[in-house]
Amino acid sequence: MTGRPAPAALPPPLRVWLGPAAVLAALVVAVLGVLYADDSRPGTADARIWAAVDGVGPRWRHIALAMDFLGEPVGAATLVVATVTGCLLLRRPRAAVLVLVGVGLTVGTATLLKSLVGRTIHGGNLSYPSGHTAFATALALAVALLATGRLGLGRTAGTSLVLAAALVAGTAMGWAQVVLGAHYPTDALGGWCTALAVIPATAWLVDRTADRLVGRTADAGRRERR
Repeated sequence: MTGRPAPAALPPPLRVWLGPAAVLAALVVAVLGVLYADDSRPGTADARIWAAVDGVGPRWRHIALAMDFLGEPVGAATLVVATVTGCLLLRRPRAAVLVLVGVGLTVGTATLLKSLVGRTIHGGNLSYPSGHTAFATALALAVALLATGRLGLGRTAGTSLVLAAALVAGTAMGWAQVVLGAHYPTDALGGWCTALAVIPATAWLVDRTADRLVGRTADAGRRERR
């Protein structure tokens, strides 16, 4: 056995920037959670954004419904299975673990926060943060981290790719949730930040755990050869 580790789930060049970004995102989630705890009304920013997207045509609503489906159990499971399969075909086991564990933890965190914050919409439906937005952003982050490692991108290019992917996915799903009236815009922001806080931390833990396992395997192999 060589004890050679698999490619990292969190490429080393990105750790300098994504670590602080994750901390900042967690702070935003906490601040918005405190601000809208036990509330059932849109904030000032929510009302303005709602007014801007109000009255979109049927075509846009169909697109929003299609986006929403990707965050529902069947659509989400299909995306996760396809992504994990792609990671394994590319021989990126850590990335596959990140998709499964990271996306699961992100959605679980969003679900837990909904109960803790208690913000509601449409007569009692828990809304903060948006689980759909958190899911889409988390999956995009995991894929972007895989692409960064696969392409060997440096700190600036890799960080730009990861944040751009998160922004595009989060904005698209957040827009769909707002257009459909399922969430306040600040719920979508909370979901986006939830993913940005959870995925880098999970990727770091995946790498740390895998490195320890590789080290133990290598040590065991050396002892066997003695």
